[in-house]
Amino acid sequence: MMVSKRKENTVMREAQLIIKQNNKQINSQKGCVLWLTGLSGAGKSTLAEKLYDYFRANGRKTEHLDGDNVRSIFPKTGFSEEERNNHIKIMGYIASRLENHGITVIASFISPYKESRDFVRQMCSDFVEIYVATSLDECEKRDVKGLYKKARANEIKNFTGIDDPYEKPENPELIICTENKTIDESLNEIISFINARSC
Repeated sequence: MMVSKRKENTVMREAQLIIKQNNKQINSQKGCVLWLTGLSGAGKSTLAEKLYDYFRANGRKTEHLDGDNVRSIFPKTGFSEEERNNHIKIMGYIASRLENHGITVIASFISPYKESRDFVRQMCSDFVEIYVATSLDECEKRDVKGLYKKARANEIKNFTGIDDPYEKPENPELIICTENKTIDESLNEIISFINARSC
């Protein structure tokens, strides 16, 4: 009975040591902001979700901020240039606060204007702009939500790529071309880049 109790205590001490080591590793994590930008239907959200799952599975503190999810909570967020810029700046501020607490933030927003993307970059300590460079033609072919069809029929106004501009990033840290590639191939490109960069 005593041997069994001693063994139990040894197992408990080893388990506590492992937990402490894991917590130390997680708490010492350096935060960063991975900002996925591109047209609607480019694959930003899909890549971000898979990247989030990958990081979480590897014990990394991670949060995902997504344009569609945020707008579903705040449906009155507008689509004018001023409203879009303000929206991205607010999301960027939130991302920078999370980053400051050692969290890897994956942000997937169309974020069509250079002004607001540059604003977010300046707020963050380690900002990685990932341009998901799927062409307009390919995005229209995919049109998963039927939004391009509605925009072409003038049922939606201020739609990026149709009657509202998308200002392509001039010097993104990474460009991902999803056409003629599987999601996993594109995902592996991002993971390889992040690992090499030690983000």
